[in-house]
Amino acid sequence: MAEIVIIGGGRLGTSLGRALAGKGHSIRAVTCRRKRSAEESRSVIGQGRAMTDNAAAARLGNVIFLCLPDEEIASVAWRLARSRVNWAGKTVFHTSGILSSDVLKPLEERGALTASLHPAQAFPGKRTPPSHFRGISFGIEGHKAALTLARRLVRQLGAKAVVIPADAKPLYHAALAFASNFLVILVDAASGLLNQAKIPENKAAGVLFPLIQGTLRNVKNLDTAGSLTGPLVRGDAATVGAHLEALKRLPQYRDAYRALSLMGVELARRAGLSPKKVKALKSRLGGR
Repeated sequence: MAEIVIIGGGRLGTSLGRALAGKGHSIRAVTCRRKRSAEESRSVIGQGRAMTDNAAAARLGNVIFLCLPDEEIASVAWRLARSRVNWAGKTVFHTSGILSSDVLKPLEERGALTASLHPAQAFPGKRTPPSHFRGISFGIEGHKAALTLARRLVRQLGAKAVVIPADAKPLYHAALAFASNFLVILVDAASGLLNQAKIPENKAAGVLFPLIQGTLRNVKNLDTAGSLTGPLVRGDAATVGAHLEALKRLPQYRDAYRALSLMGVELARRAGLSPKKVKALKSRLGGR
């Protein structure tokens, strides 16, 4: 089993440390800027030392996780590489979704094996249970030997590893933003429109959530093209026109509706919508 150090005991780092400890790995240390935060993370994980010195912590393990904000990873890697830590035989992962393992080059030059290992999941707090990792995917890329270890750790967590080419990390991360952040934004927009339609905010969730849950079940069991419903898949240009008319006084919503609908027309075409209806919808939406 690995001797693991978590540099960055935030929500993900602490949750990951707790989950790996539960699989028999030894969490040797967890670091935060403030000792009190590190002690909180150590308490959640249940083992290891609470520290603020990243280099001193790194000496204690052979697998180092940099669970840091994207903008901090390069500078922390650079400082660690210039410390007196012997990096030969150590594996270093960072957990950024958008950065490749190239950002860890200074550590690789000192003898470490490096890779990126990003969970495609949101972590609401430090006490997120280990079961939160079960069934999710991790995007991984980097040194071949480091990826072998990454696959083993991911498998032990009950998750799946997906290899991402280094130059494709930004597209991978954008895809996750579409699936997670944009879904939240769309639900908020839908709630706002219901409010405009005189449905109180406290009733919006009751209207939307069963619809959202049913849609997600359909996507899981079918596919996106087979799950599309409503005026786009029917080629109902008149209803689309009525939506656009109703949204005239809400230009931000109208622009979003138009852009998303144009993407939806392509999805409807893949689902079998006739070229004539595709053309009519695009014309109504202002596309080509």
